[in-house]
Amino acid sequence: MNSLAKQRIKLAFISCQFFRDCFLAKPIALIVALLLTLPAIGSGETPSGGTWTATGSLNTARTDHTATLLPTGKALVAGGEDANFNVVASADLYDPASGNWTATGSLNSARRNYTATLLPNGKVLVAGGVGDSGNVLTDAELYDPASEIWTVTGSLNSERYLHTATLLADGKVLVTGGLDNIGFSSSAELYDPANGTWTVTGSLNIARSNHTATLLSSGKVLVAAGFDSNFNTLVSAELYDPAGGTWIATGNLNTARSQHTATLLPNDTVLVAGGFDGGALVSAELYDPTSESWIATGSLNTARYLHTATLLTGGKLIVAGGLDSNIGASQSAELYDQGSGSWLATGNLNTGRYWHTATLLTSGKVLATGGFDATVNVLASAELYESSSTPTPTPTPTASVTPTATPTVTPTPTMTPTPTTTPTSTPSVSPTPTATPRPTPTPRIRPTPRPRPTPPR
Repeated sequence: MNSLAKQRIKLAFISCQFFRDCFLAKPIALIVALLLTLPAIGSGETPSGGTWTATGSLNTARTDHTATLLPTGKALVAGGEDANFNVVASADLYDPASGNWTATGSLNSARRNYTATLLPNGKVLVAGGVGDSGNVLTDAELYDPASEIWTVTGSLNSERYLHTATLLADGKVLVTGGLDNIGFSSSAELYDPANGTWTVTGSLNIARSNHTATLLSSGKVLVAAGFDSNFNTLVSAELYDPAGGTWIATGNLNTARSQHTATLLPNDTVLVAGGFDGGALVSAELYDPTSESWIATGSLNTARYLHTATLLTGGKLIVAGGLDSNIGASQSAELYDQGSGSWLATGNLNTGRYWHTATLLTSGKVLATGGFDATVNVLASAELYESSSTPTPTPTPTASVTPTATPTVTPTPTMTPTPTTTPTSTPSVSPTPTATPRPTPTPRIRPTPRPRPTPPR
């Protein structure tokens, strides 16, 4: 790859990632710059047992949404962007028994790149995000599975999107970082379900977005990597202590990254996989809470970012989809074995997708929904992953991610994604622009019938 092509990758990514309204153009800008074709599928490794099968499609195609497993065993998908790139308020319920989706109550505020968290009382808390006019939101609301209605609850003290939300051991929800109306945020706040209010808690040591937040068995929260206010990918990590409401620095990652995944494993280590640092990453590493240090573990077979990671009932972890090193929507999926520290390819997704969600169902199957495909179409399709031997799990309330998160991040958005929003590719070119523009959300440029938006210069 010549230096001009690399420069175009760098500029296209920076422009679109931080000015989210351009992000839909990013894959097209990169494809044009590099004259890419659709990516190759598969890693060349021998697949392990496990297959993806199509299930019922969403009523509304969506990306930048969240997905949350309810105590009833159904999955709630809400918000995001539809096929016309409109921010939506609609929500759908997936019934694993029938494999069908039914419409449920709509959000009071349309939103994308927000977080969704399952509370101990069975309700779902959504917070922040970007609204239908491009405004960054402070408002939050609760979904009641019994009535299928959303009600407004206390508003955040600071507007934010591409942040994280983590359910703490005491039932409160910790929200951290993200982007606000003027730039990157270091603020954090706590939601108390008992009175429906948010209170400010200690600020992060480093303002960041597109990071991960993971609840440790000690009750502390590990925040790792992401982008800083200078648009650099971070190696830093920090720990939140709920007892004192304070953050302290912990060991640095071995590799700077953003738009990665982070998952607490059964042995109490945290597995971080993939992400972006000038390109999609194959590296993975483990955080040991005892030593507060990171150690490298086996590399992914396929570099990826904006993917999902889901802990299966047998203790293995599955990562699926994302953007790969060719800036294409990957169909590949692979399993991490904690015992050997290695990854093994498993069955491919039927549709390559990124900025989607993945939810572990009570059956032990994984439900993947929506996202973008290889040609930047917003997907309505959904599919189920079943491993060769899938034991029945005991469901426990968890935060939904995004993007994310996991809860899943909902993208975290996940971007938990969680957004669990939530919003995951190879050459290591650090996105360091010469100027420091401030990411001020603006109303979406609506691409009218598909030609895609013109790539930024």
